Amino acid sequence: MEQGDKIDFALAFKNISAVAFDSLRIKFIITDRNNVPHTIILPKGKALVAGDTLVVNYSIDTRNYPGLNTLHVIVNPDNDQQEQYSYNNFIFKDFFVLEDKTNPLLDVTFDGVHILNRDIVAARPHVLVKLKDESRFLALSDTSLLKVNIRYPDGNLRRVYFGDTMRFTPSSIGNGDNTASIDYTPYFTEDGEYELIVSGNDVMGNKAGNIEYKVSFNVINTPMISNMLNYPNPFTTSTAFVFTITGSEVPQNIRIQILTITGKVVREITKAELGDLHIGRNITDFKWDGTDMYGQKLANGVYLYRVLTNLNGKSLDKYKADGDKTDKYFKAGYGKMYLMR
Repeated sequence: MEQGDKIDFALAFKNISAVAFDSLRIKFIITDRNNVPHTIILPKGKALVAGDTLVVNYSIDTRNYPGLNTLHVIVNPDNDQQEQYSYNNFIFKDFFVLEDKTNPLLDVTFDGVHILNRDIVAARPHVLVKLKDESRFLALSDTSLLKVNIRYPDGNLRRVYFGDTMRFTPSSIGNGDNTASIDYTPYFTEDGEYELIVSGNDVMGNKAGNIEYKVSFNVINTPMISNMLNYPNPFTTSTAFVFTITGSEVPQNIRIQILTITGKVVREITKAELGDLHIGRNITDFKWDGTDMYGQKLANGVYLYRVLTNLNGKSLDKYKADGDKTDKYFKAGYGKMYLMR
């Protein structure tokens, strides 16, 4: 059996004598792999008249019995009711439980993204923590299995408890998915570098890794957008756009206008086309293929582009990280790209 599975044990005991039994005592003993006996108290069975049969039922929870065990069942133990012979009143049965030694898996995302150390995240992120275990029987259903801490810019480490900003969802083991999750939606009002520390273990105490999961992240509350670079540049078949957004929410409107060197707009890329955007570093799912708004291929050469943003009626200020030297690729807010088929 796998650890955590149930053994539904049943035993039939028949009174083959001509004398009736009164209500019968039953002794149920499990001797574990360390040779330690565990006596389980069962209710008395029914009175058993001559020729009648008693069925003893018990469901053994194997979580506390890893390894090789021996089950010993005795009906009418210690000659509780006098019998001439009792050699056929007991049974020994071995059962083996495969011990759960496999570590669960921990997965952490910020707004659906696996971030790198010191990435920028939203001031109001949605942090999703998932703990997945291979066991089909030991459900991840207890909040004590996961622990979350935040180290703030001032160096203070604070434990995060379940409440309005952090909710626990137990696994749906009945659907075959033994994955518990935490939805953490904080509001980081202070700019600076934070650290998220998460630890988890399964029901049997196996840890999700020998060390805790740790990731540092930066919060900038002011909504800004960096220079938007296209990559690759020059390009032959397609090019994507790379940029950084700060603040607590993605602008309602982001548009990229592509123009000829004479200033004619030949293509406008909308936010919906760009794909899923998030606070922090973005590489667009959208890749411009060098066609105009009608799908016609444009001629080889130099094209300009600019970005228009709108958040609550205001355009975003420019974000510039330390060491950012991308300004040399822009003039008056316009970038330059090369189409070379």
